[in-house]
Amino acid sequence: MSTEERSPVTDSPAQALEAFAGDPNFMASLARGLLVIQAFQERKRHLTIAQVSYRTGIPRAAVRRCLYTLMQLGYATCEGSTYSLLPKVLTLGHAYLSSTPLALMAQPLLDRLSEQLHEACNLSTLEGSEVLYVARSAIPQRLISVDLSVGSRLPAYCTSMGRVLLAALDDAALRHYLDSAELQAKTSRTLYRPDDLLTCLQQVREQGWCIVDQELEPGLRSLAVPVRNASGQVQAALNVSSHAARASCQELQRRHLPVLQQAASELGQMLG
Repeated sequence: MSTEERSPVTDSPAQALEAFAGDPNFMASLARGLLVIQAFQERKRHLTIAQVSYRTGIPRAAVRRCLYTLMQLGYATCEGSTYSLLPKVLTLGHAYLSSTPLALMAQPLLDRLSEQLHEACNLSTLEGSEVLYVARSAIPQRLISVDLSVGSRLPAYCTSMGRVLLAALDDAALRHYLDSAELQAKTSRTLYRPDDLLTCLQQVREQGWCIVDQELEPGLRSLAVPVRNASGQVQAALNVSSHAARASCQELQRRHLPVLQQAASELGQMLG
């Protein structure tokens, strides 16, 4: 039996739904359907019912009904025993991207930044223990090894935007994150022990920016700054990513940091 066909992992997404038990206004079936959609990722595009059940913690019978419903509505398809999502799912994300001022206002700015710095530039928000890419502009001839697009998610603890967003949390929320997040080494450089991360995040708080040097992927460096609204609250993180052979950490700080900070200030002013 494969790993993803065993019993659901502890603290599965489905177990988090138990907090809403007894709430007459909470639609559990809708919540389970959304969890099933989220089970599919870039590296897990084709899943069996057993694998979806393992990844979500939802019983197989309920997973089967969710997938059947998604198929009937045109959001999923089945080939043999494996299921995959269809392009219609993109309409769910488009509803957000077409209605949120953050993504709409950020895209022209990211395009300008990317052209100026000749590197990929991104905007993200914090979603649970991950960063969610809400806008992105990349240079086609300089694509990095990590396959990213709007809607992509990455672990917050080992990414520059994630650390900027985590540093903006209050102490209690940050401690909860460090105690509950799945922290592991992605490369030999990754900071993943809670005490080391806490020290790093305290430094990010003080300096107001973050560089991550090949902690997510070998050869990938990135610099991020916070985007604050008029009240000073961090709404998102803005970053530039580059291959290590093209830009040293010193160059990122010297050449790219002032440009990113100016862009973040402009976006913050637009947010009001």
